[in-house]
Amino acid sequence: MEARPATFDDCEAMARGMASVVEEGRWLATEKATVEELAARYRHAVEADDHFLFALEDGGRLVGSLSMHPTQTKGVLALGMWILEPWRGRGGGRMLMEAAITVRLGGVHKIELEVFPDNEAAIGLYEAMGFEREGLRRDHLRRLDGSLRSALIMARLFETE
Repeated sequence: MEARPATFDDCEAMARGMASVVEEGRWLATEKATVEELAARYRHAVEADDHFLFALEDGGRLVGSLSMHPTQTKGVLALGMWILEPWRGRGGGRMLMEAAITVRLGGVHKIELEVFPDNEAAIGLYEAMGFEREGLRRDHLRRLDGSLRSALIMARLFETE
């Protein structure tokens, strides 16, 4: 497996992969999005100077992705990641995280993310990568079925020059 910066040509495969993970209904806050909508988001991220997008590839197949985009707070990026089920637990998440946190992030002092509290594997990875728990948004996300999910807020601080 290899983590690398994503290209415009990766956008359709990333959209199909994320749509597959969305269909699982367990790991991502996104519950409903078409492949076309997701591909458009990925194309925007590839073209935007303030977005960072990474692809996880295995034998020529795109199997995961990590994106970072600006928040409303200057110097803070939000991180999102997905990996297809057969490739989870095989080190790809760490590869994507290492690629993301080592990129030159001019003016960025913090990367934040939200993760479902029952996603213990992801939380363990984030903590191993220097992210700390900052809080819990209790019953924060209303799902399409009407249920509520909490979101654990985690972040990593960086020194700025």
